[in-house]
Amino acid sequence: MTHLLSIITFLPIVAAAIMAVLLRGEDEAAARNARWLALIATTATFLVSLVVLFGFDAQDTGFQFVEDREWIMGLRYKMGVDGISVLFVMLTTFLMPLTILSAWEVKARVKEYMIAFLVLEGLMIGVFTALDLVLFYLFFEAGLIPMFLIIGIWGGANRIYAAFKFFLYTFLGSVLMLVAMVSMYRIAGTTDIPTLLTFEFGSDTFSVLGVTIMGGVQMLLFLAFFASFAVKMPMWPVHTWLPDAHVQAPTAGSVVLAAVLLKMGGYGFLRFSIPMFPVASGIAQPYVFWLSAIAIVYTSLVALAQTDMKKLIAYSSVAHMGYVTLGIFAMNQPGVDGAIFQMLSHGFISGALFLGVGVIYDRMHTREIDAYGGLANRMPVYALVFMFFTMANVGLPGTSGFVGEFLTLLGAFRVNTWVAVVATSGVILSASYALWLYRRVTLGALVKESLKTISDMTARERWIFVPLIVMTLLLGVYPRLVTDITGPAVTALIDHYQDSQPVADAAAASE
Repeated sequence: MTHLLSIITFLPIVAAAIMAVLLRGEDEAAARNARWLALIATTATFLVSLVVLFGFDAQDTGFQFVEDREWIMGLRYKMGVDGISVLFVMLTTFLMPLTILSAWEVKARVKEYMIAFLVLEGLMIGVFTALDLVLFYLFFEAGLIPMFLIIGIWGGANRIYAAFKFFLYTFLGSVLMLVAMVSMYRIAGTTDIPTLLTFEFGSDTFSVLGVTIMGGVQMLLFLAFFASFAVKMPMWPVHTWLPDAHVQAPTAGSVVLAAVLLKMGGYGFLRFSIPMFPVASGIAQPYVFWLSAIAIVYTSLVALAQTDMKKLIAYSSVAHMGYVTLGIFAMNQPGVDGAIFQMLSHGFISGALFLGVGVIYDRMHTREIDAYGGLANRMPVYALVFMFFTMANVGLPGTSGFVGEFLTLLGAFRVNTWVAVVATSGVILSASYALWLYRRVTLGALVKESLKTISDMTARERWIFVPLIVMTLLLGVYPRLVTDITGPAVTALIDHYQDSQPVADAAAASE
């Protein structure tokens, strides 16, 4: 039990190493073995992660399943999960077997393709389990490499441009975070995350070259971390790398990018920004609020103008991440609970939408909306599945998409009514672009000759969607599956934030 998190983290990486050493050749037999080994490894990782979930005590707001030992140069290998991070681990391990199944028909360099996804899974889990700054940074940055390769090697025609844009945006943002981590070590004398969560960094206002720094050292550290997490989310206006990455990435790459990688930004805000720099977070709150509202409206309008299905869903993801930052910086129970719920829900729904695009792209080799129409006549099962996730993406009551948006907006209304009103308009806009896409692709007469022989989803494709449908419905009708786990940890986070606010602000808030 003391090594469960290490097993979950490194089992996929060990499987990738075995695949690299033992599997030789480029024939169909080697490709088949690579697919099955990847599927077995990701499934085993998910099963082990269930042990963590079932053994997790939600009422304990501290870190559990902690592993702590000496590492190198005085640093420590420390891992653990709390009520916030454990569900992101589960999201990752749940989706990876489905991602491998979605890539079952890949023909080019299959072994290397599966190795990239296995390594990526291990690194993503490491981000959510690391309890040391250096360890977190290594996992956080190393995850760029396999995704860079997935886009750059197996992506579309403009894949090199998209891969470098993705890498440079996320890497440059993280450089500032590294500088901040070094500064934190010099100030606090430790890289231990649990210790830093209770350490009080200076928040006294000071001036540098005539510029007044409100929030003091905390604000400088907050901005450095914010630069990294805002790009990773991605927040407007540093979101422009995401549509290109999604359009050029293969289907499985888009699924992982939307469902898990984007959530690292939100997780970073919850793990670092709010608890470690609470005074600076309070100062930045109104600005992040308005950035989130602008992101929701602006990217929804941009989505309406798209002609490529993947790009439309990519802009939809940016809009939905706007609800996440809105909820996080509401810094109240419904807001933060809703933000976490929205991230988990978006993982299932956006992953399914990208898989849906991949189903018809594999048949027609185009993502242009105008190339389709009337698919319900030839693909009734596909039309039903795509309609379900379209409604979930809109936020239909009874689906997980409704719960996340409702809670984040409820939290936002308690803080700033005008921002919440602007953000709520995004619900109408999301219905506009989502229903417009569905009507153009699946409804109407089947008039295009190229579509008259298209086949419906195969058994493998249908089974991929079944777990996603189940989770979207289950969380929609019984959201306590998430909130009962996150609630105590979120309450502790909010109490710590409120206790750290200046006395005048706390008094004003109580009135």
